Amino acid sequence: MTHYTLPELGWNAHFTAQLTENLIPQRVTDIHKSFIGTIGAAGPERLNMTLDLVEQGVTVGDWVLKDPETGQPVQVLARQSLLKRRNARTNMDDQLIAANVDTLFVVSSCNKDFNVARLERYFALAHQGGAEPVLILTKADLAENPGEYESEAMRSLPGVMVYALNALDPATPDMLAGYCGEGQTVALLGTSGVGKTTLTNALTGLAQRTQDIRSSDARGRHTTTARSMHRMRAGGWLIDTPGMRALRLSDAREGLEAVFADIEKLATRCKFNDCAHESEPGCAVREAVEPDRLKRWRKLMNEDHYSNETVAESRARYRNLHKGHRGATPQSIAKRKGR
Repeated sequence: MTHYTLPELGWNAHFTAQLTENLIPQRVTDIHKSFIGTIGAAGPERLNMTLDLVEQGVTVGDWVLKDPETGQPVQVLARQSLLKRRNARTNMDDQLIAANVDTLFVVSSCNKDFNVARLERYFALAHQGGAEPVLILTKADLAENPGEYESEAMRSLPGVMVYALNALDPATPDMLAGYCGEGQTVALLGTSGVGKTTLTNALTGLAQRTQDIRSSDARGRHTTTARSMHRMRAGGWLIDTPGMRALRLSDAREGLEAVFADIEKLATRCKFNDCAHESEPGCAVREAVEPDRLKRWRKLMNEDHYSNETVAESRARYRNLHKGHRGATPQSIAKRKGR
């Protein structure tokens, strides 16, 4: 059995300050209905999924404290970072993705999966959660001109580190080693079929099976079905996640401001302080920003606003919208929408 020190597992002063005497730190590696997998200084363990954990909320990458007398986890430590999304089914609660992540590898590929609007969502999620986003463009060896995808990514996501690579290339782990060293935690996020499992195998030495992708849209079936944390060759830890078909942001205003920092900066130069960047004269944003990028920014800002509405606010908005359409004809509605 391999043993690790707590610093090797990602423990630092932030967690030491929360340590209660006699309780034992364990890091969560996987989660199941009735138990959680953990690893600590004594090696891997299975701990019961207690009511305390359910009430506090627990996810892969968390640190929990175990009572040595009962053998039960009693506390989830405050996180340094937390990646989460709005529940796509209910849109009312949050789903925890991973905790205490230093770097988020946003994985796309050099084919039809590449989608700037989706990447902006992933990067907003990373910034909001406190992780550094890095874009990994896989399957560069299969693309006629992978440089086009790399250039488009750097143009659309200013300041972002981008790596176009072949995950099967033996040099890939060395290329990303700076993010994967001892005590560091990396998470992978992307749609199915982009090569997350292949990249996981390259970084960890595992031999997980991969699935073929559809040629029509470059999408694949879920190879990874649950989040789990694995030791990387470089000494750090990797949290793999299932492919996400839908990613709704949750309370992500700061993350969106980071992704669209150019728009936020330009807005200070507009003629009017309350400029909506639509038709106002002297709008510095509309003059400098591509219409498609501005449209995506509006969409995400509106989505974030509505996702954070209270139930009462949502009902009031629905009533006002309903009143506006009461008695209206299809022709008048179309005219109001500018059709």
